[in-house]
Amino acid sequence: MIACYIIHSKQIDKYYIGVTQEDIDSRILKHNTEAYGKKYTSQANDWVMFHYIVCETYSQAINIERHIKRMKSKKYVEDLKKYPEMSVRLLAKYS
Repeated sequence: MIACYIIHSKQIDKYYIGVTQEDIDSRILKHNTEAYGKKYTSQANDWVMFHYIVCETYSQAINIERHIKRMKSKKYVEDLKKYPEMSVRLLAKYS
């Protein structure tokens, strides 16, 4: 499965947006165990899945990830979960 995903840490009250081609659960485990070294997600170890968008291609997932990151808005990220039609529009925009 290819997906753009958003994880959240209550400990630091932050979101992380990424892309994966592997199982979501194993990806979160890697973020929580510092498998990626001293990167952004090493600030906490309580990351949980907040939202994800299943994509058709890796390129589509990257474009959606970049779009979300460019928004630089916590409210935008939270609205993605609250309003599923936003994810549908992103998939259409970057298909």
